[in-house]
Amino acid sequence: MTDTADRPGTDAAPPPPTRGRHRRRPEPSGLVRSWRAAASRISWGLADQAVSSLTNVAVGIVVARSLGIVDFGVFGLVWVTYAVIVNVSRGLVTDPLAVRFSAASRESWRAAAASTAGAAIVVGLAAGGICLVCGLLIGDALGSGFIALAVVLPALLLQDNWRFAFIVGGVTRKAFVNDVVWGVALVPALLMAGLSGTVWAYLLAWGASAGVAAAYGCVQARIVPRPGRTGAWLRQQRDLGPRYLVENTSSSGAAQIRLYGVGAVTGLADVGALRGSELLMGPVLSLLMGLINSTIPEAARVLHRAPHKLFRFCLALGVLQASGALVWGALLLFVLPDAAGEYLLGPIWPVAAALIVPATLSVMNASLQTAAAVGLRALGASRRSMAMQLIGSAFYAVFGILGAALAGAAGSVWGIVLATALSTCGWWWHLHAGLRDRLASPQPAA
Repeated sequence: MTDTADRPGTDAAPPPPTRGRHRRRPEPSGLVRSWRAAASRISWGLADQAVSSLTNVAVGIVVARSLGIVDFGVFGLVWVTYAVIVNVSRGLVTDPLAVRFSAASRESWRAAAASTAGAAIVVGLAAGGICLVCGLLIGDALGSGFIALAVVLPALLLQDNWRFAFIVGGVTRKAFVNDVVWGVALVPALLMAGLSGTVWAYLLAWGASAGVAAAYGCVQARIVPRPGRTGAWLRQQRDLGPRYLVENTSSSGAAQIRLYGVGAVTGLADVGALRGSELLMGPVLSLLMGLINSTIPEAARVLHRAPHKLFRFCLALGVLQASGALVWGALLLFVLPDAAGEYLLGPIWPVAAALIVPATLSVMNASLQTAAAVGLRALGASRRSMAMQLIGSAFYAVFGILGAALAGAAGSVWGIVLATALSTCGWWWHLHAGLRDRLASPQPAA
């Protein structure tokens, strides 16, 4: 007799479920897969920023131990000038890339990345020319520092561009590898700079090692920078770029004005003390910047999938960052021995250690502030973010200099605590208002 189970069309009992290693696991839902992908990208972003943080801290420690507090103050002034210039590049070049190309096709991303890489080089050359003229006019140690910065700016900005481009393109692992290459190249460069022991030598070493990583970024991306597309890129992003330029430069410019103001009011020694306290908080500040770089694209994706969840996403981000700053400050205050601090910072340790408490509070406020800024960037609400950044930057510069006039370096840091607390409230109000407007207005189809 023929078994009916072998005949087509007959109703046969289903086979028993397989067990053990032959059992098939259920496929994860689309939401689970998207969260896993986001977690992977953010994790690589944090790893990348950890490497970048260690690199910056290593440079600061080597320079602090090799130079006196006055020369370290000179190094700090050049460093904060670089921060202004890199924020010019980010505002015109990479911030619009993050807003507009986080969910773009691979071909669109590659074309945009080639344009931004070329634009970063052009911005570096233009800013380098200004630094060169300033350095020749100033002279002395500060002038030589500006001349060294002029030489290395194109390489520094190109490397920074590749980091952003890889994060926006969802290949954050490549950003991590690129920063590792920079860190490895930095070791022999710093050793060679130590033979001279001057500010300009350390700046050249820092920038030359960044040039190695910038060149490797071209290999990683398999993209040739296109400086000739700079004009077209700036025209295409003219609704975002100028506003982000004002926003970024007002932030870093306020930090520069504050340090120059403190130097004029109380002297370069207090500038060195402030840079020392910033160096102590460097890992947290670098982690903060890494989360911003990684989470702007993620916030844009959250906004695309579920706009009503953006506020909670930013709030969780801010609480996480502020908690990390609090833990780090407590470790510096209660766990780090004075001997270890003196070994790391040398003569700068005593004055920097006295500023740990207000520095921690200011970074906690900044953590909450930047989380709201991430949400506004994802919304593309450049009018709101630019207005709030201008107000916050004014608070930062004014309160920082007034505090220094009243109580030196300590007064300046406590002034920053007040400034960041006030501006944080404004940032969150604007995020709430911007999201409310977004949800109330119909959006065009993608």
